[in-house]
This record gives sequence, C-alpha cells and structure tokens, in this order.
Amino acid sequence: MYDVKSLKAEDFINDEEIKATLAYAEENKHNKELIESLLEKARPKKTGRGVECSGLTHREASVLLACDLPEMTEKIYALAREIKEAFYGDRIVMFAPLYLSNYCVNKCVYCPYHIQNKEIPRKKLTQDEVREEVIALQDMGHKRLAIEAGEDPVNNPIEYILECIKTIYSIKHKNGAIRRVNVNIAATTVENYAKLKDAGIGTYILFQETYHKESYEKLHPAGPKHNYAYHTEAMDRAMDGGIDDVGLGVLFGLDMYKYEFAGLLMHAEHLEAVHGVGPHTISVPRVKRASDIDPTVFDNGIDDDTFAKIIACIRIAVPYTGMIISTRENESCRDKVLGLGISQISGGSRTSVGGYAGYSADERPHDTEQFDVSDQRSLDEVVQWLMKGGYIPSFCTACYREGRTGDRFMALCKVGQIQNCCHPNALMTLQEYLTDYASTETRKIGEELIAREILNVPDEKRRNRAIEYLTEIKNEGKRDFRF
Repeated sequence: MYDVKSLKAEDFINDEEIKATLAYAEENKHNKELIESLLEKARPKKTGRGVECSGLTHREASVLLACDLPEMTEKIYALAREIKEAFYGDRIVMFAPLYLSNYCVNKCVYCPYHIQNKEIPRKKLTQDEVREEVIALQDMGHKRLAIEAGEDPVNNPIEYILECIKTIYSIKHKNGAIRRVNVNIAATTVENYAKLKDAGIGTYILFQETYHKESYEKLHPAGPKHNYAYHTEAMDRAMDGGIDDVGLGVLFGLDMYKYEFAGLLMHAEHLEAVHGVGPHTISVPRVKRASDIDPTVFDNGIDDDTFAKIIACIRIAVPYTGMIISTRENESCRDKVLGLGISQISGGSRTSVGGYAGYSADERPHDTEQFDVSDQRSLDEVVQWLMKGGYIPSFCTACYREGRTGDRFMALCKVGQIQNCCHPNALMTLQEYLTDYASTETRKIGEELIAREILNVPDEKRRNRAIEYLTEIKNEGKRDFRF
C-alpha cells in the first residue's frame, strides 16, 4: 500500500500508485482546464517574505508530462523558465567528476564497470595519483568535484574513499583549492554515511537507475546492488547519518520514462515527508555508449524533445531543487535545457580513472571510461559559451561552507532569499576564475558580464561590498570572499 512516510521502499515507491498515476495522467492529458489549473497552482507567487512556489505532486506533474498539446507544452516550458529564473536566476554552477576506481563487484548490465567486463583495464588511484588529478583539475579552474567509484568492498572500502576526500581537501596549488567534494558511491550503512558527513562532504549522490523493481532486479542480476530495497532506502540512511544534502537521479532509457518520472517525484516527496527536506539535487542522465555497452539494446530511449519536457516538468514539480546535466549530453542538448530548469553542469569532464593529469585539453584517455563524453569542450570553452548565452558560470560553494545546507538552505530558497547571497557569490567566484585561469577572450567577456551583473544586486550595502571584493580579487590577489 502506498505510504509516503513509510521507510519501506515498496511502500513509498509503490508500483500500484505509479500505475494509477500513469492511468490518471493518460486520462487527463488533454484536459485543458485541469492543466491550466495545475500551471496556475505551480506558478511563483510573491509574498511578504519573497517568492514562494507550491510545486506539484507526482500525480499532478505526470499529467503535464503526458500532455501532448503543443500550446500546453509551450506554457509548461514558459512556467519552467519562470520558476528557474525566480530561484536560480541565470547562475549555472560548475563542477567536474573525479573517478577514483573502476573496480566493481556488481553485474549491472548498462555499466562497463560490471565485474564480467574483461575488455576494460581495472585501475585504482593511489593518493599520489589523486593529488596529481586534483592539481590538474585546479589548474583548469574547478572548485567543486563529484568523486565516483565502483562498488568493491576490498578495493574501494569506505576507508579508501575517506582517505581520498582528506587528500583532495588538503591540496592547495597556486590559487587552486577544491572547496567542496560531492560523493557518488554505492549505497552503504548509516555508520558509513556518518563518516562521510564527518569528512566534510557536500552532497551525497546516488542514482536509482530505475524505480521499476522487476526491471531493477533484471538490470542488476548479481552483486550487492541487486538488493532493490537496500538501494532505494539509502537516502533515508544517509539522512539518519547526518547528511542533509542528498541528490537523486534515474538513468533514463532503462525503463519507461513516465514510470521513472513518477517514481523520482515520489522519492522526493518521501524525503520531504519523513525528513523535512527534499533532494538537494536531481540528475537526469541518459544511457550512453561505453565499453561492452550498446545503448540501443535498451528499447526505452528518449529523444531530445521528451528529455527537455521531463526536465521542465521536474523543475515545475520540485521548484527548489538543483538540477544537474552532465557531459553525457552534447552542446545542443545542454543549450536547449539550460533555461528549462538546469542549474548545475559539468565542464571539461573525463570519465576515466586518471583521466586528467598528464593530458592536454584535446587529449582524453578512453580505456577506463564509464561512458562516452558527448560534450568534449574544455572548461574555458564551456564557461565562455555560457556567458555568451547570458548565463553566469558560478564556482560558488559558500552555502555549504557557511552551514546553509538541508532545511536551512531550503528555508532560504523557498522564499527566494538565497539569491541575496548567490548572485554576488557567483560573480566573485567567476572573477577568481577569470583572473587565474581564463583565456584572454573569456576574461574580456566575463569582466564585461560582471560589470553589468553586479548592478543587479538589490541590496546597496551588499552590492558595494561585493564591488570592493571584486577589486581585491582582480588587483590584490585575494581569494575566497563569500556572503
């Protein structure tokens, strides 16, 4: 039976409820009166405290996703853009993945790291190699990493992950420093999540892959990840371990996208109902080609238009969450969805173990890649592209370092107050990037953007202080100012 507050996976991700939701959505996909009312319900509203948004339930949002009326789709896109602007403005947070090890004991049929793949060489970074990778990433300009590792209790125990985090935070190279480490590793225990919390991680990220239990068990035929309940209930254990920023995601293309969409939103509703705070981020990866993996064998692939619709509907349903798109997607696809809800993207990414150190921007090793990288531009090229498109690339990590996480972040975000911090912080971290790492053309474009955008900080006192900080960053070599 469906129970959003249950701690049992098959209760809060309930198959009968999802099927009833999809039937309701199909029945009402041309109900213009209902759709208009849902759009109005989800529209940002100004209050005495700022801007508030109600979001939509999984059933309501599924109606929007099912709707195939062109004029309604345009209204859905317009509302997604309005919500994105209200809470995230034009800021796009930058990050990069760092692959630590591709040893894995699972048999996931969509991932080249599966234990039966004999084509891929296995590699695990030493701490010296972690240091080399981090310095290479710092020299690109990155401040935020997402560390990745296969599931292998012998080769990749929690102690190894913790040691890597300690190494990453310890490295200060020239003006470089990794200020935030997000962690994407396999489901683990409350005790291990507490250790990750104590290590100072940012967000704990775990993709569900698919919420359809039967499909999940077929796609994960052996290994610890085969346990659907243990995997699906991981976020509750992470919260119990003290991690209040968690990131959800499904791998679109494994199962029917409407089922995954409903399950994803039900998971977000569950976290809000039980822990008082929903997911900090939602990722939307699609199955991609990789060693020993042909994505065409999965017959649930989605086209770019459907992908964009999913992103817009997630933004409307969960207005406050950060939304992530990686270099799995190419430039044109990423350009299409930026305004519909995406607030974080990767740049200059390598999905190989040891893929950064010793390689130029034009070189990339393929032997240990987890998936093909569709957007192979350098970080500088991505930053310049964003600015030319009217976006503000942000390397900010201030909220996490100031303790604005979990319900404290959401409390500010839900009334639009987080922008009083985010806009100047984004500009100051962009100025750091421009001064230390950018090409001449990128620096010129960026400084013109900063000069315009700093005037949009509404609070005069904060605006004037930010202008002073920008001058000190550019002319005096000072770093790491934050509001």
